Amino acid sequence: MTERTFSIIKPDATKRNLTGKVNAVIEDAGLRIVAQRRIQMTEAQAKAFYEVHKERPFYGELVATMTSAPVVVQVLEGDNAVARYREVMGATNPEQAADGTIRKLFALNVGENSVHGSDSQDNAKIEIAQFFTEDQIVG
Repeated sequence: MTERTFSIIKPDATKRNLTGKVNAVIEDAGLRIVAQRRIQMTEAQAKAFYEVHKERPFYGELVATMTSAPVVVQVLEGDNAVARYREVMGATNPEQAADGTIRKLFALNVGENSVHGSDSQDNAKIEIAQFFTEDQIVG
């Protein structure tokens, strides 16, 4: 079943000019990038996006990290896109990530793990809507 998921190429990756390399891994995995733009996330956007983590001790650091440099927000499309992209990203901790995954290839550590991906179809819809209108997505 074709579905969409949301991806962010995080500041640690954009600072190292890895957008093209990350995109190649995404596309090689059979996912299509149907919307993409480079933005400087504001503190308000980062706080809203990660609100689910507001009570967690790493929240402030996460917001600071996500606003420290540009990010690339993306809409990915493909068969079982949410599960497929989570597989392609690899484990949150790059030391535990499988070979060939984005995080194994590019992440610096748990905090600077290069990419974010939606964890469910419902969250994908919510996350996509925070950064894209439907007419910005070219299927």
